[in-house]
Amino acid sequence: MGKLLWIASYPKSGNTWVRSFLYNLLHRTSAPADINQLNTMALNTSSRRWFEEVASEPLEELAPEELARLRPLAQQRMAASRPNAIPVKTHNYLGDWFNVPLHEMALTAGAIYIIRNPLDLVLSLAPHRSISVDQAIDFISTRGVGTKLASSHMPEVYDTWSNHVASWTAKKSAALLVVRYEDLLSQPLSAFGAIARLVGAGGDSENLGRAIRHSSFSVLSEQEEKQGFREKPSNAEAFFRVGKAEQWRTELTPDQVRRVISDHREQMTRFGYVPAEYV
Repeated sequence: MGKLLWIASYPKSGNTWVRSFLYNLLHRTSAPADINQLNTMALNTSSRRWFEEVASEPLEELAPEELARLRPLAQQRMAASRPNAIPVKTHNYLGDWFNVPLHEMALTAGAIYIIRNPLDLVLSLAPHRSISVDQAIDFISTRGVGTKLASSHMPEVYDTWSNHVASWTAKKSAALLVVRYEDLLSQPLSAFGAIARLVGAGGDSENLGRAIRHSSFSVLSEQEEKQGFREKPSNAEAFFRVGKAEQWRTELTPDQVRRVISDHREQMTRFGYVPAEYV
């Protein structure tokens, strides 16, 4: 039985980018890996299939608290599916749902947590969820927010952006790597190199550079444009939007900026996200 290596983030923070990098890195691909094959390398903790395998009744017939009790069993099934460490995508906060852990620590090998400036995050989250930017700002500040049971996914529990970040990063651990989205952009060799070292694949600089190039935003966006991306919500125009930092400076109003900072100042300060003019 293997153990689960969580690839964790609040939605629209770079989870797919990191999973693409890991696929290219670990498979030592000579050409960019197909974005629609990422799930063959990294499992999805919210995929229905694992829960359906351990449920005695159709999932739609179960109450939320009954769905919650299936989660440890589903994660045991994930761990049993492979002999070594298994990358697993999660957008859930690190906590409980109906008094059941969303992540089974006994099955955990470690975690890569990707964090993104919420001022930019809301600009990506709005079109992803087909809501306005103001609604996205409200969304990331709403306690207990998440998703419901769907045809392919289990409910996800995000909580507020601040609580999500705090839940994953409050306790330091050698098995936890916290990576800023902005550092992946501005310092790719250093930031992606840290990820490569965590998974035991940091000794080959040629493979590292190739994996970074093969998972670049331009490559991922071009693949989506040519063949589509199965993880894109049906009502979203595109999954890969811009892939840049500091977009908020031209796209958010001062009032919107202040709202985000007011709601999330503590965690934004921890990670250097409060602009000097708003300190």
